[in-house]
Amino acid sequence: MTRATSSSLYSLNTRFPIPSLNLQFCHNTSTKLITLRPTFLRYPFVQEYSLNSHRHKNLYIKRLAFSYPLRIKASSMASSTETEAKPFSVLFVCLGNICRSPAAEGVFTDIVKKKGLDSKFKIDSAGTINYHEGNPADPRMRAAAKRRGIEITSMSRPIRPSDFRDFDIILAMDKQNREDILEAFNKWKFREKLPDNAHKKVKLMCSFCKKHNETEVPDPYYGGPQGFEKVLDILEDACDSLLDSILTETSGIQSS
Repeated sequence: MTRATSSSLYSLNTRFPIPSLNLQFCHNTSTKLITLRPTFLRYPFVQEYSLNSHRHKNLYIKRLAFSYPLRIKASSMASSTETEAKPFSVLFVCLGNICRSPAAEGVFTDIVKKKGLDSKFKIDSAGTINYHEGNPADPRMRAAAKRRGIEITSMSRPIRPSDFRDFDIILAMDKQNREDILEAFNKWKFREKLPDNAHKKVKLMCSFCKKHNETEVPDPYYGGPQGFEKVLDILEDACDSLLDSILTETSGIQSS
């Protein structure tokens, strides 16, 4: 019986199967198709390719050489333009997310839109409890805001771990809200991957007031109509100053 030689086993026409290879980089969702063409050789061997990106330095792919091009589907790097275009994110938080924080969301959204900056911001609100989850804002709060031309359309939701990653600033309506937010962060950080400095994002809403001396936004839930008007007065003052502060300290946010 004739034994096959290595040269007969691997001729110039030998083809090797190409398994699909999908490299997912962590920058964005858009993808590009990268084609690498290895040198065609008679025998299979290990060939090294280097893909360089700003976060994936010297990533080596070891594959058997073959005559067909190696096709790699990989996410393209986020450009500096895309990074700059990321909206500045603001989260307002109160107890139940049905009075003060949805009002703050509505007031700030209205101010931002009037300045033509709505595409530059991501604005949301939440509560430290989930008692009213899925419910619209208190009708008294919505009515008071509507008289000022402000629409409140948010639905109540509790604060969640991802908020500490997703938002650039978190505004608490009172000191108890702030304590509850920080307590939640200290609990969640041991089971979630959260930024170490996320607690620095949490600030009191009234710390931005210029015309009012209040240190907290009072809860109007158990009061009369004047309580809701007072809350809106404080929030309009604080939100004006908040926007000025963000525009001063954050580059890339400009009027359209």
